[in-house]
Amino acid sequence: MTFLVRRLLLAIPVILLVTIMVFSLMHMLPGDPATVILGQEATPEAVAALREELGLNRPILVQYFDWLGGVLQGDLGRSLVDRTPVAELIMQRFPATIELTIGTFIVAILIAVPAGIISATRPGKWVDYTSTMFALGGMSIPHFWLGMMFIVFFSVKLGWLPASGYVPLSQDPVANLAAMIMPMVATGLRESAVLMRMLRSSLLEVMHADYIRTAYSKGLKEWTVIMRHALKNALVPVVTTSGLIVAGLLSGLVITESIFSIPGFGRLIVESIFSRDFVTVQGAILVSALLVVAVNLFVDILYTIIDPRIKAGKGAE
Repeated sequence: MTFLVRRLLLAIPVILLVTIMVFSLMHMLPGDPATVILGQEATPEAVAALREELGLNRPILVQYFDWLGGVLQGDLGRSLVDRTPVAELIMQRFPATIELTIGTFIVAILIAVPAGIISATRPGKWVDYTSTMFALGGMSIPHFWLGMMFIVFFSVKLGWLPASGYVPLSQDPVANLAAMIMPMVATGLRESAVLMRMLRSSLLEVMHADYIRTAYSKGLKEWTVIMRHALKNALVPVVTTSGLIVAGLLSGLVITESIFSIPGFGRLIVESIFSRDFVTVQGAILVSALLVVAVNLFVDILYTIIDPRIKAGKGAE
């Protein structure tokens, strides 16, 4: 419990720093933010009205604490485009991104874990070389190109899957899976390559440890040694990489969402940037940053479950 409380307390100054940085974004823009938002052809009256609406005439510290007070109550402001609450816009876009992130990560794990284990237990064999080539290919091929190839083959040539679009899971699970499987696989293949390489390296290091040789000397079967002794101790760096991947996916799926026309969180940020809706951009970036903090906090907690020595401050040796 002490470890968890310490981590939560450490997250507070990080979150405060994030709010300061996100709030400063609008005020770091060159020139008058209201003029930047409305454009150079805006009338002085319109600029003055927007400045009053955004509270730009007040001292900067007052503006920050007013904005922070609203954030703490779930109020991220209103979109400058259609006056919709930013929190509502984000909640509308999040289900698609969350589903795409979870699906992508599941695809990556399903490929990376067996491939990493087989490759690490057969170093120098053909299966190891095949897995390494797959990993290098997966990391080298851009996922947007892979996504387009999937569309050409599975949608245009075979007609098996829809080329684009999104159907909510609650509305039609079958249509939802048909629309999401290609973006999940296209993105998951690249992430699986990264995870597979990390798991292989970590397992190779663990497999040379004394306790692994002791386990073999007791007559335990290879699969038992790997699953009971080696894999758990090799997971710490893999969990770290997984946390970074999930955090990146939650806010960085804009290319995948654009290719497959998925109305997700990443597209919301890009659309808001193009429409100069900086209030929405500000809110979306804050939520994205808070998600990264939350994922890292979850990863820290997961460390203590995998290796209790980390909880005691000794670290994995």
